[in-house]
Amino acid sequence: MSEPISALNHASFDGIARIEECGLQGMITLRGDLSDKLVTKAVKDATGQKMPGQREALVDGETGVCWMTPDELLVLVPYAEVEAKLAAMQDALSGVHALAVNVSDARAVFRVSGPTAREVLGKVAPFDFSSDVFQPGQIRRTRLAQVAGAFWMDDEESFRVVCFRSVADYVFKLLKVAAQPGSEVGYY
Repeated sequence: MSEPISALNHASFDGIARIEECGLQGMITLRGDLSDKLVTKAVKDATGQKMPGQREALVDGETGVCWMTPDELLVLVPYAEVEAKLAAMQDALSGVHALAVNVSDARAVFRVSGPTAREVLGKVAPFDFSSDVFQPGQIRRTRLAQVAGAFWMDDEESFRVVCFRSVADYVFKLLKVAAQPGSEVGYY
């Protein structure tokens, strides 16, 4: 059997910010009534995190949960644990109108880090990245130039960006261009 590899096999670039493909990340899309106690318990059991509020990302390393829509979460677990966590989640939700699906291999994850990370992402997404608007613990879904994406902050100078695997090369190159040395704008 072949070994799984990430979309860009840990590609990286150093410019005004560091751009790196994070590698394999376990991801489960969970759809259902987010106020249901069984859904809340399934999330807590899988991640150790409480149910996130609107546009909240509760992430610690490879584990966490991100609010995506009023009835959808992105559950993050280590890649090696995704099948076991998914099976446990599906068992816990067997009597609930909910859907849990492994989307790990359909997504790519990037880290954009450094003092100008906000500026780099501000060049590619129609969103206000100023520190008074966007802080660690929040998530947004929007466009990354011509494709859909989501991002959250791990800390004050580090973002994680998620996109479809099929557009990973495009997003990497887009971020690379936005992080070219000498391209500082000084807005954020």
